[in-house]
Amino acid sequence: MKQPHSDDNGLYIVMLSIHGLIRGHDLELGRDADTGGQVLYVIELARALAAHPRVTRVDLLTRRVEDPKVSDDYARPEEEIAGGVRIVRIPCGPRRYLRKESLWPYLDGFVDQALQHLGRVGRMPDVIHGHYADAGYVGAQIASILGLPFLFTGHSLGRVKRERLLHQGMSRATIEKRYRIGTRIEAEEIALETADRVITSTHQEVDEQYAMYHRYQPKRMVVVPPGVDLSRFSPPPAESFNPPIGEELKRFLREPDKPMILTIARPDERKNLHTLVEAYARHERLREMANLVIVAGSRDDIRQMDRGARQVLQGLLLAFDRHDLYGSVAYPRQHQPEDVPDLYRLAAASRGVFVNPALTEPFGLTLLEAAASGVPVVATEDGGPRDILGLCHHGRLVNPLDAAAIGEAIFEVLHDRQKWAEFSRNAVGNVHEHFTWSGHVKKYLRELEAVAEHKRHHHTAYGRDYHLIDVDRLLITDIDNTLIGDGESLGRLKALLAGAESLIGFGIATGRHLALTVEALNEWDIPIPDILITSVGTEIYYGPKLTEDKTWRQHLNWHWRPDAIRDLLNELPGLTLQSDENQRRYKISYFMDKEDAPNRRKIIRFLREKGMRVNVVQSHGSLLDITPIRASKGNALRYLSWKWRLPAERVLVAGDSGNDEDMLKGNMLGVVVGNYSPELRRLRGRPRIYFAEREFAAGIMEGIEHYNFLHDIRIPEEESYDSQPV
Repeated sequence: MKQPHSDDNGLYIVMLSIHGLIRGHDLELGRDADTGGQVLYVIELARALAAHPRVTRVDLLTRRVEDPKVSDDYARPEEEIAGGVRIVRIPCGPRRYLRKESLWPYLDGFVDQALQHLGRVGRMPDVIHGHYADAGYVGAQIASILGLPFLFTGHSLGRVKRERLLHQGMSRATIEKRYRIGTRIEAEEIALETADRVITSTHQEVDEQYAMYHRYQPKRMVVVPPGVDLSRFSPPPAESFNPPIGEELKRFLREPDKPMILTIARPDERKNLHTLVEAYARHERLREMANLVIVAGSRDDIRQMDRGARQVLQGLLLAFDRHDLYGSVAYPRQHQPEDVPDLYRLAAASRGVFVNPALTEPFGLTLLEAAASGVPVVATEDGGPRDILGLCHHGRLVNPLDAAAIGEAIFEVLHDRQKWAEFSRNAVGNVHEHFTWSGHVKKYLRELEAVAEHKRHHHTAYGRDYHLIDVDRLLITDIDNTLIGDGESLGRLKALLAGAESLIGFGIATGRHLALTVEALNEWDIPIPDILITSVGTEIYYGPKLTEDKTWRQHLNWHWRPDAIRDLLNELPGLTLQSDENQRRYKISYFMDKEDAPNRRKIIRFLREKGMRVNVVQSHGSLLDITPIRASKGNALRYLSWKWRLPAERVLVAGDSGNDEDMLKGNMLGVVVGNYSPELRRLRGRPRIYFAEREFAAGIMEGIEHYNFLHDIRIPEEESYDSQPV
């Protein structure tokens, strides 16, 4: 086993794969829709990267789960799975296991906790790599806050899924309610907007799937076929072969020696198992020739499974009954990981075929496992199978929506014994030539180095004699309509803070630029605070001397093109540039005419399609700010929390409008004052966002009291929150 380096000269890679159940042994693949091929991919990629001599450390960050319904393994804060590789489990939302569609409201909290972990490590990662939309969103935030290179792998994409489900007849409303698909797609857009490289498995992903996105940039996308650990998979032995799982299958089959049509997949509607059943049932000669074996995860009681899996399995059972397939189809309730290689070998020994009928298959790991076992395949033409069969030449591609074509393709492979033998030889010979982890890592590291070389920043804290270094909690508040607006309550807040000065740091986060901020503070007789975050998070200053944080300023330059942005927005109606004094180096400010101007979402789409990487912030209905993609009040505040090693749970933030939203979300303790703008209504119900009844500074004090912030801080427990995330 490789031992970790004793120095920091090697690469430090942070990977994010948030949902599902992830551990370094006995992977529960197929347990549910969230624990599939992506889990195996990230585990094997992490091990392969750490085995490379140029890599010092790989941290795989995932969600910590403390739930009696799952193994205690998923509650361990850290698990070392190889030399230099560890799984780090981050608290995120409720302790119990949640499906990925329920995690969106808690992802900003994952960002905060991940930043604390990176602070404890004591060195900056060389790259952040997010897997799937949820980790794409989190990784984009971390990379933006710390100025790090960011890689993104989608694995499967929301726009593709939505189109497929619409084609199947599901309504847009049902898709949105069940899958939070709009939130997922927006997270994918953010990830694509931020990513330095998008790592894909196939050319079809680049040419067709990612092309559906506003931030489609094929020059930043690179195809790196995954390596696969095929050491467990091999053709069956020449002698009689009768593993334990074979005996289990015989319980279902009248003639178990017939060729086997095998599929192994999660009970997920995207896997399209019902169409495979229809293809088999409607093809009389195929039913006479072969048995159908469906291995759809493990289950004790279908009634106790999540709704999606339950509906799929119930639909399959009804189809078996409708077509009277009893005696010809096997559908075992349980199987162990060690049974999977034997299933492929049984299929090969019976001169059978493996079928992947998924609506879309981002890669197709099962096709490689089948190939290593000498099994020809019939696979969906949508996604990775195109590339795999193009290299391995071991089967047929089919339209996953055409049951008749699937049935005929399976029949042709089984019926033509010469072609079957050719496919089997091709499979074993080609899979080991084209799909290795060593080749994958070599290309992966080449892409990483291309983006990482000029991006390492060394963050250092402000002088040790500065007041902020000694405080153990921090109050950050917006100015207009939050801190100021009512002199009497402001006076009481100032007195409260003065009495706790040695304990608490105080800061401002505002859309105003520095001069206007100081002007407002002087007008309301407020001393210069410890921290000033100005111009919608694009500038950070410290203390009475207003010392600027130059590191923050430097990494906002990334892909910032203000002249091009102004030229583009000149084309849109209803937008008027604000006065010169409101324009800053990293902020372009407009007035919006709500009657004539496009809404915020349309402006974002317009700028994305033109290749601009920006944040678009609307506040008080008629004010619009365009900033670099890395800039926001929330990002600036999380950067400070990381830099000063101040846990997010010890930071209270207060605001009233849309430009405060991203700093209110996450693990920080949020307060929305009573006179808030309507755009913040959607945050109601989040456990760490308190909506005060009182207005202005009185609302801030109400929030301080709610969280007991000046004493033993009261941190609300996070329970499931079913409001629509954003």
